[in-house]
Amino acid sequence: MTAVTDQDHTEHPEQSENPENPENPEHPESTGRSEAPGPSGRHDERPSRADTGSPWDDGLIARRVNGNAGEEQRRVTEPRASTPQRVIPLAYGPQLGARLEALRELVGLSRARLDNRTLAQAGRVLDEAAARRGLSGRHTVVALAGATGSGKSQLFNALAGVPISETGVRRPTTAAPIACSWSDGAAGLIERLGIPPRLRRRPLQATADADDRLRGLVLVDLPDHDSAAVQHREQVDRVLGLVDAVIWVVDPEKYADAMLHERYLRPMAAHAEVMFVVLNQIDRLPGEAAEQVLDDLRRLLDEDGIALGEHGEPGTTVLALSALTGEGVGDLREALGRFVGERGAPARRISADVDVAAARLWPVYATRRRAGLSEEAREEFSDRLADAVGATAAGEAAERAWLRNANRACGTPWLRLWRWCQERGEPSTGRSTLRGQLDEEATARQRVEQAVRTVAERASTGLPAPWAQAVREAAVRGSQGLPEALDELAVRAGLPPGRPPRPGWWPVAVLAQMSMTALQFVGGLWLLGQIVGVMAPNLGVPVLLMVIGIVGGPLIEWSCRLAARGPARRYGLEAERRLREAAAGCGRARVLDPVAAELLRYREVREQYGRVTGTVARTG
Repeated sequence: MTAVTDQDHTEHPEQSENPENPENPEHPESTGRSEAPGPSGRHDERPSRADTGSPWDDGLIARRVNGNAGEEQRRVTEPRASTPQRVIPLAYGPQLGARLEALRELVGLSRARLDNRTLAQAGRVLDEAAARRGLSGRHTVVALAGATGSGKSQLFNALAGVPISETGVRRPTTAAPIACSWSDGAAGLIERLGIPPRLRRRPLQATADADDRLRGLVLVDLPDHDSAAVQHREQVDRVLGLVDAVIWVVDPEKYADAMLHERYLRPMAAHAEVMFVVLNQIDRLPGEAAEQVLDDLRRLLDEDGIALGEHGEPGTTVLALSALTGEGVGDLREALGRFVGERGAPARRISADVDVAAARLWPVYATRRRAGLSEEAREEFSDRLADAVGATAAGEAAERAWLRNANRACGTPWLRLWRWCQERGEPSTGRSTLRGQLDEEATARQRVEQAVRTVAERASTGLPAPWAQAVREAAVRGSQGLPEALDELAVRAGLPPGRPPRPGWWPVAVLAQMSMTALQFVGGLWLLGQIVGVMAPNLGVPVLLMVIGIVGGPLIEWSCRLAARGPARRYGLEAERRLREAAAGCGRARVLDPVAAELLRYREVREQYGRVTGTVARTG
């Protein structure tokens, strides 16, 4: 144990202009050094230089209420530890460790989708958790925070048992955080707070019981959170983000101050288990006024969303005391002893920080509806691409091509000749065809773009804004070059390679049609021979042969056309199916797969977010 710093609270008049000046060599409280011991081993007593004046003659420091300065100048020594104590790092429990690991994974998966500002608080929580984990787990850092005139410095001195922190009339009195450690091994924690050695103190240990009860406590007196000096408020905010617990000291006049509740208490509602709210200066309240003010304080805390630790439930401890008279200070010391003895405040603080970070990230991860691409949406997208590439028209063209081949093979020669002449006689429409092709290409491109927009909107519906934007961007990137790729597919897969397959009855039909044509020729030659007198006159047989050929040819062609409808339809459907599958595969590779990858990433971050919050995440 180290020697307690000499506290000389009766300062020289020329020191009154800057009572907090740590560089003043005549201010032993600032230097953190004790007086040199005399030959007897005790510290030499230095007479007060303000004994001749009134108790308030310095105009700054109101430490003496009865003019007795002797009691204020006590010097206490404690035996210094012969060897430095080994620092045992803080160990987080499995649940908190899993939550921190999930938060780290969540931040890593989200960096490409969320801006640094959104992830800044989560990153700070991870950094602070890692830093706190490497420091002492046997110490609990508790900050005393309060408004101007609340008496927190007076309470700080009362808990330490010796005047350590300045208490005065002029405000602000406390200009920099002062730390008081009840045991060794807390140097790393105090250095993390940025408190220099000259502002580190040791308390007066009146009894061994008191020492054991608060062993492991590091108490920090903060500047006023409502100080007119901006740097004081900045120090308060910085240290509050690093300590394990906070004791809020309020007084009967400012306990309902809007700044305290709106800037500090309400945002720290999640930290209820590591907070104390102390109503100081109850000696100024007559009769039952203290209980009434305490009840009103509880009401305000409840409105702030702070859980109160009453009836054995976890939450904020609310106490009433008077640091001046000592009333209730023992209750606070006992509550602090239990709190520090549990050694669970650092982990609870980090867990609350994770809760706050997760709550602020909720809008960018949570969704109230199932998100993703349904099978219906995928099929609709494929159908739109098939329409854009003309799969139905290609199937119909294949069906007509099959029928034309059947008509050419099974039709009469005279009908084929007539159709050939008719096709040759039609005028050329090259410009109209070109214009029509251009219009079809423009329409097809519009259909592709519309299909991509539709599937992107359906996939992103219900997602938080950053992830919905990522899904839409993935769809747009994939759609670049998609119309051209579909055009190539239409050329390659529009019609099957080679000749259309022929059914088994096709050769028979061709042979029958050739027989009908042969009968027509035989009957005609027979009649011609009778006319020229080469053959004996007999009109019945040649006419009958010609009639059979003339009637039989169209009849066979009509029958073949009926029989060809089924195979032609199947042939056209097969061509349409191949083109649809090709278009769907192209759309899936270019659009659906990137969109699905974004949705999969969102499901992963949702699962990690569920682990961070400690709940089962419903992935959409």
